[in-house]
Amino acid sequence: MKFALVTGANKSIGFEVVQQLAQKGIYVYLGSRNPQNGAEAIATLKAKGLNNVEVIQLDITDDESVINARKEIGKKTKVLDILINNAGIYGGYPQTALDSTIDQFKATFDANVYGVVRVTQAFIDLLKESSAPRIVNVSSSQGSITLHSDPTYKYYDYKGVVYLSSKSALNMYTVVLAYELKDTNFKINAVCPGYTKTDFNGHRGPGSVQDAGKRIIKYALIDNEGPTGKFFSEENNPETGEIPW
Repeated sequence: MKFALVTGANKSIGFEVVQQLAQKGIYVYLGSRNPQNGAEAIATLKAKGLNNVEVIQLDITDDESVINARKEIGKKTKVLDILINNAGIYGGYPQTALDSTIDQFKATFDANVYGVVRVTQAFIDLLKESSAPRIVNVSSSQGSITLHSDPTYKYYDYKGVVYLSSKSALNMYTVVLAYELKDTNFKINAVCPGYTKTDFNGHRGPGSVQDAGKRIIKYALIDNEGPTGKFFSEENNPETGEIPW
């Protein structure tokens, strides 16, 4: 049996990712900042007959919480096969280059960038014990500097500087991490789930959480011939999925 950890997974896309992984027979640790919300999510999954799921209290912005989560999971398994860094925030409003506050930037980078670094570094030892370790950093095509420099890009006029810059930074972390582990069996990619109807965007997105989940787990389950160090958004490139940084 393979083991996976999904952060920010008590609702929306993260919850759907846990469900789809569990349906494939993978044992999934559902990371939730609020233990009660996580327990309710687990109860929902178990009511559907998915017993290979377990909640882990995990606040990716808190060093102690991440360390404790690593200790708890380490008591249960010596191997982690899949890490999906899903947790993140939008960063509030306004998001213009001249009006966004430093506190907005700090809070958003703490979740969307530093949180990914915390979790990845904490669990890298367990991932290295896997014969086919996979890391998916849930990014956004909104973090593509190339696309946002192109006036023909369909979201060209949607420029929230705090969120976009945090995802661009996450993308660079993904590139460097994949480079450092390029001579191993690791496959590490940034994946955009698409503009999905969730609490995150006030349910404005047209996409479903089911499709978003499929896009993410596709890269969590790739074989050893699969890509690494790439950026994928099937919403923007339905043919190959790959988009420019």
